[in-house]
Amino acid sequence: QVQLVESGGGLVQAWDSLRLSCAASGRTFSINGMGWFRQAPGKEREFVAAISRNGGRTDYADSVKGRFTLSRDNAKNTVYLQMNSLKPEDTAVYYCAAMLGPYGSRWNVPREYDYWGPGTQVTVSS
Repeated sequence: QVQLVESGGGLVQAWDSLRLSCAASGRTFSINGMGWFRQAPGKEREFVAAISRNGGRTDYADSVKGRFTLSRDNAKNTVYLQMNSLKPEDTAVYYCAAMLGPYGSRWNVPREYDYWGPGTQVTVSS
C-alpha cells in the first residue's frame, strides 16, 4: 500500500504563487509516475502535471504549461508542484496520485493511477 498526503494549499490572489507538496509513505519503492490532478466544483477531474520515476520527464496540461513546475525528491518521497502566476480559473481541489505501472503515454489519465491523496484546496481570488 501507498499513502499520499498533500499540503500547501490555501487562499491567494491572482498572480500569486503557491507550492504544493505530496508526501508518499508505505511501499514507495513501487511508485513510478506521480501526477497532479484538480477538480473544480461541478467539473470533472482534470490532469495538471505528471513526472516520471527519476524526474527525467515531466508533462503538463496546456492550461498550466509555463506557469507550473513539477519536481520530485525521491530521497524524501515527495513531489512538489510550484504554481506561479495563479489565475482564478486555477481554483480547485488538487489531488496527488501515484502510478505503479510504467510511465508510458497515459500519464494524463486518472484511471492509470493506483493511489490518491485526499486533496488540498487552492483558491485564487481575482
